[in-house]
Parts: sequence; structure tokens; C-alpha cells
Amino acid sequence: MALAFSSVHRLTHFEMKRMQCFTKFICPFRNLVKRTEILALTSGCSKSRSYSSVQEDNKISDLLDYMERLKNYEKLSVPRGAGTDSEDGFDLGRMRRFLEQLGNPHYHFQAVHIAGTKGKGSTAAFLSNILRQGGYSVGCYTSPHLLTVRECISFGKKGGHISADALINLFHQTKEIIDQSIELENGSLTYFEVFTGLAFLAFFQEKVDIAVIEAGLGGARDATNVLRNTELAASVITSIGEEHLAALGGSLESIAVAKSGIIKHGCPVVIGGPFESHVEHIIRDKAHSMNSPVVSACDPGIKSAIKCFSREDGDPYQTSDIRIQGRENLEMFVDLPDVKLRMLGNHQLQNAVTATCTALCLRNQAHTEASAEGLSDVIRMTCPDGMFAFVVAMATDKDHLAFARKILTGPRPEIVLLTEVSIAGGKSRATPASILKDAWRRTAADLCLDFMDFGVIDEENNLNKLISCTPASRDNKIIILASCQNLSVCDSIKIADQLLKFRDRDKSRLIVVTGSLHIVSSTLAAVSKVDEMIVS
Repeated sequence: MALAFSSVHRLTHFEMKRMQCFTKFICPFRNLVKRTEILALTSGCSKSRSYSSVQEDNKISDLLDYMERLKNYEKLSVPRGAGTDSEDGFDLGRMRRFLEQLGNPHYHFQAVHIAGTKGKGSTAAFLSNILRQGGYSVGCYTSPHLLTVRECISFGKKGGHISADALINLFHQTKEIIDQSIELENGSLTYFEVFTGLAFLAFFQEKVDIAVIEAGLGGARDATNVLRNTELAASVITSIGEEHLAALGGSLESIAVAKSGIIKHGCPVVIGGPFESHVEHIIRDKAHSMNSPVVSACDPGIKSAIKCFSREDGDPYQTSDIRIQGRENLEMFVDLPDVKLRMLGNHQLQNAVTATCTALCLRNQAHTEASAEGLSDVIRMTCPDGMFAFVVAMATDKDHLAFARKILTGPRPEIVLLTEVSIAGGKSRATPASILKDAWRRTAADLCLDFMDFGVIDEENNLNKLISCTPASRDNKIIILASCQNLSVCDSIKIADQLLKFRDRDKSRLIVVTGSLHIVSSTLAAVSKVDEMIVS
């Protein structure tokens, strides 16, 4: 059995062969792209997220206990309109006052700010690696974490995440200031605001040359959006999709407005895409109003293609060609044949192109349906002849029907097992497995697919009884079932594998764990050894 993980952007390695560059550099990052090459290897925030059974260090228990007492919107439902640049939006003044108490650490390093519905974590990983291989000391701040909060903060020329000792020392060093800030803000300072402040302070103390910072929610009112244009090297908007709708204004247009809020006056903005035309107009209009040059990763002069899928030391990778010849606002040229990407799929190739455009932009200047479609691409490449099953858990604010439709119109699964996991330690944002099952049943029926509803499975014995009662004539139907609350994700994976064996014991089997970063985190924490991991 092979085990695949989807919706994990930051777990993989990035290998870029040679980058020949022919334009002159006019910015502080002039050594980033010399006339010879950039080599981006398996390093940085992507590598630091290992597959080992990492547990939270006992050394940082004081910090974790303290943070648990703060308001955490990853656990709670985000208030309606909280991510919009309006009266309903989060108060950035609170974050600015907190950073001022810390000495405004973010004034002391250059930064790239990345927002987007999907792809921002992958793009952050790619870009961090390119910058490190250019010889720079790079800070990288991403969220949420999978196994330990230390994953969110990485720095240095090797890109390892912050050590337990460094993090707890940082906390003890600042605890009095945090206490005072919480009191001054009448207890309203949040988990994300405090942790973002600690990340910025860590980057300042480590004297990073540049930080790659991923926005948490939206952009305009996100706690990371306190960077001034004097420190902002570039803004990046990877994609716009219907996620966190209520928090971001209720429409694709309002989401675009919220995310374009990270654009600062005179600072270049790189847009990933592809975007719907009216959505791209919103971003471009904002950039125009801020006198910010726009670089599009979908420029007609940019060509990229996956050539083949291969393995190296047992690890899968795709070989791709990337050629960038952009002249829209900043003239850029680079030709990258045979780029090895261990993030798989066309969507990850697009993220790599976006990161490369950003690196070139730095030199020159001086996350849904889309993820489901990308996952289908990966399955086509990695499991062309075998059987596969989906184990799915999703949050309540996702578009369950659209995700199911994209999955079911791709390569046909044998099994779909719906489950649920805690999100940030709580169940309030988790969609019940029975509701997910109804969404997948409706979608399968709408697509005129043959399926069989196995109901709710509460234990493996119940499954054995169902299998024994299943006529052989139904073997070609998609089996859709839900696990009950007392079954773990690992139990669900075992059940899915057992059903695949029942179908055909001799065929290769792939279990795809998808739908949420949190289900992947739960699985990684519980599974110590798997035959294969393919991260999309």
C-alpha cells in the first residue's frame, strides 16, 4: 500500500538545475542571480518538515500552555468580514502597537509577503530555497504547522526551523512585554498576533537578509500586513479562490480585494494565477493605484511544461522545463531546462514559476477546486494502473461539493471514505463525516457514476460483515462510506486499504489522504512508517 498526502504545501524538496540569467541587476539582491546560475536544492522550510514522528518538545511546554490561553481563530470560527479592509476587519493597530513594544523588529529586514487562496506555502518554500542557494540568510514564516509550532519559523542559510531552546528563550525574553500588551489591549491580543511578533523578532535577532512571510487569512487585515514599503521587497498573490468566504466578504471579488491589500506603494507585485479576468483586473487596479509594477507568472512569454515523472532513491519527482521571457513591467529572462520538482503536478509547476518570477523580480528591482484538480494530475502520473482510495476530512468553510466534483471527474477512485479530525485542537470547525458523505453521494449521482453507499463504519468487524454481504456484481461501483467519530484517521486508512484488498489483492494500492492540512497532520503524527509518501 502506498500512502499519499494532499493539501500539504510545505513538506517537499525543491531542486532546480541551472538558471542562466541575462539581465542586469539593480537591487540589493544583485548576488542572487549572477550571470552564471542559481541552484536551489533540497533545503529550507520545505526540507525542515520531515516525515518523522516529531512531537512537541517538552522544552516549549510553557509557551504552548501560555498560547493556549489566547484567542485562536484557527480553532474558533473567524468572525464575518474579519479579513476585509472594513469596520468589520481585524484591528491592525493592535498588531502595530504590539510590535512597537517589541522594538519594531520588522523594520530591520527586507521581506517578501505572500498571500493567496492556494499555493502560497509552496511558493514560499520554492522562493526561500532559491534565495538561500543565492547565498542569503533567509527567514521563512508559514502557518499552520503540522507536527510542531517550530515548523512555522525557519531561518539561516540552511533553513532549519527554530530550535526548542531558541523558541523558549525568545518567549521568556518577551513574556513580560506580551503580558503588558495583552493588558493594554484588554485581552484581545490573539495567538496568531503573538506568534507572528515572535517570528519577526527571531528574524531580527538572527540578522536575516530577507524574510519570506506567508499571510494567514486574506491579506489586508492579516497580522502579517504590517510591513512598510521601505522594507517590502515584493508582494506575491498566488491565486484567488472561494475559501473563507464569510471572513473575506462573501464573494470572489471581495476576496481579491482583501488579498490585494498586501500591495504597497511602489513595491512590485507578482501574480501567480491563472485568474478569472475580472479578478485579475481587481488586483491590477490596486497595483496601478499604488504605482506598483506587476509581474504575471501567466505572461504569454512564460512557458512551462512537465516532461516526465521519475524516481530518485525511491523518491518521486517530475522533470519540467521553465522558460521566462517577461517584458510587461520588469524585463526578465531565464531558461531552465530539466528542472526537478519533488512537489508534483501542474499546480506545483505553476507555483515554481511564480517563485522564479519573484526571484527575478527581486534581482531586477534592486488552497478548493484548484487543489483538487492538481491532486488529480498527480494521481494520473503516480498511479496509472493501480487502485486508489480517498480518505477525506474537511473544515466547514470549504466548498465540499465543488471539491468532490473535481475529484470524481478525475481518475476514478475505488473507495471514498469520509472522516473528521480536530482542527486546531477542536471539533467546532470540522465537517461531520455524515455530511461529507451526503455531499459526495449527491455529486456521484449528479455525475451519473455507479456508487454504493456503505453507510457508517464504526469498527473493522462491521466492515467485514458488510464485505461478506456485498455481491461480486457490485465490485465495479465506487464505495462511499463514512467513519464514525470514535475511529482515528489511521483506522480509516486501514479500512480503506482493506476494501481495496477486497477488490483486488494483486493490484498496487494507493491511499490518498486529502481535504485538509489538519487530516494530514493527524496522519503524520500517528503513522511512523509508510511504504511511500507523495506530497502534492
